[in-house]
Amino acid sequence: MRWDQQKLDDDGAALLPLKGMIRTVTTPEFDGVSFHEIACRTALNQVPPQSSMPFRWTINTTRGCLHQCVYCLAADTLILMADGRQKPIADLRVGDRVIGTQLDGDRRRLVETEVHAHWQTVKPAWQITVAQGTEIVASGDHRFLTEHGWTYVARAPGSEAQGPALAPGHRMMGWGLGDLSCGEGPYAGAPDEPAASWRRELVGEEVTTSADLRVMSVRDLGVRQAMFDITTGTGDFVANGVVSHNCFARKTHEYLDLDSGRDFDTQIIVKTNVAEVLRAELAKPSWRREHVALGTNSDPYMRAEGRYRLMPGIITALADSGTPFSILTKGPLLRRDLPLLKEAAQRVPVSVAVSLAMVDTQLQQTVEPGTPDPRARLGLIRAIADAGLDCQVLAMPILPWLTDSEEHLDALHSALAEAGARDVTTGALHLRPGAREWFLRWLADQHPHLVGRYRRLYRGGSYADRNYRRWLGERAAAARRRHGFGDGTDPMWRGGSTPEAVPADVGPQPALF
Repeated sequence: MRWDQQKLDDDGAALLPLKGMIRTVTTPEFDGVSFHEIACRTALNQVPPQSSMPFRWTINTTRGCLHQCVYCLAADTLILMADGRQKPIADLRVGDRVIGTQLDGDRRRLVETEVHAHWQTVKPAWQITVAQGTEIVASGDHRFLTEHGWTYVARAPGSEAQGPALAPGHRMMGWGLGDLSCGEGPYAGAPDEPAASWRRELVGEEVTTSADLRVMSVRDLGVRQAMFDITTGTGDFVANGVVSHNCFARKTHEYLDLDSGRDFDTQIIVKTNVAEVLRAELAKPSWRREHVALGTNSDPYMRAEGRYRLMPGIITALADSGTPFSILTKGPLLRRDLPLLKEAAQRVPVSVAVSLAMVDTQLQQTVEPGTPDPRARLGLIRAIADAGLDCQVLAMPILPWLTDSEEHLDALHSALAEAGARDVTTGALHLRPGAREWFLRWLADQHPHLVGRYRRLYRGGSYADRNYRRWLGERAAAARRRHGFGDGTDPMWRGGSTPEAVPADVGPQPALF
């Protein structure tokens, strides 16, 4: 692997002003990404006292994300503004008001929202053509809303995490550029009309689809070109007349005086001396050898760990100091350090967490297309357990009326016990913005009779009714007891009161399989 030091200014300092900067490097393997190597002053991060987290200390080896959910559009793509006019995405700025969407029960309606971030990148270009003539140029990893939910333009070769891709016959959600330019549909009227009049017509309008928005072709243009994207308050916007997804959860990068858009994906802060600093902190007389959690803000086993190899030093420092620790990761690179983790576990308590909430492969693949199936995750749990490590399983999300039956929870806990899981934490589906829209559209397509129940259970929010969550804790506790997971008390529910009765109109019904 070839790493090159990035350009320095006239004083020899890195162009990006970060405290403790050593150098900035790039490599062809991480196209378009800059790794800013810094000498950090602290390694241990203290959790705020008011937090409900079951630990007080964390370690994060990096800042920024290499998962790179960079959803990009060509510079001339027209974005629907809050005043009803359209503006090329390249010309947008942070603070601009645009039109996004928001769920109203099982319907999606137009709302006004604000641009929080705006960035540029260079990506391979794809062209999407729909029946009424609209053409959109976007990156393959951009997502548009279709009748099947959020859908990628094209699936990346070898991708295990990416969802379904656009194909001829899919129908986009929106109205198309033709309606915008011809003055038809919800945008009827001239662009010179007062902004207030446009807002009255736009805000609250239901988002639909039609035969005119049927995808005719998705074509790789074979070139790379400058593209742009934005982050909005709703997590989406209207591009060339169709609903377009954007990336969110980027605000933490702003604490470093970096923007929450392109910088979040391409400016990765690497604490190259984190293991040495950690060892010094652990050697202080004031250190009480409290539990330390890794993977709470950034994944310690993202791909860059293969180059920097920070985790072996961290694991050794924790074990040498007698400090117990846990790791939460989705990275298969963890397998590299299993021998080291096994050795550390002989001196201090060590645990690793894996996420698995479904054992029905067909259902899991419809809900989480492209992700490792239950058998693969059970294999990872087994490998961790075979190494003699405590393996905590996060059985999240449990889907009301789909995976919350006694039969499903029993099968799940049975499989986890057989694989060697040490403990299980159960949690109900959390419908965050972005995930909520996709899931409810999937639900309407696959299980339409459940849509009304979900509307009552979530009441337009992200969390299921509190009584349901307590009820689920009781049912999961029974499954835990049957399969030998301690006294059956889920760590999430320890110290809580007895679950209240679940209202008849939102209570669980028999699962569908």
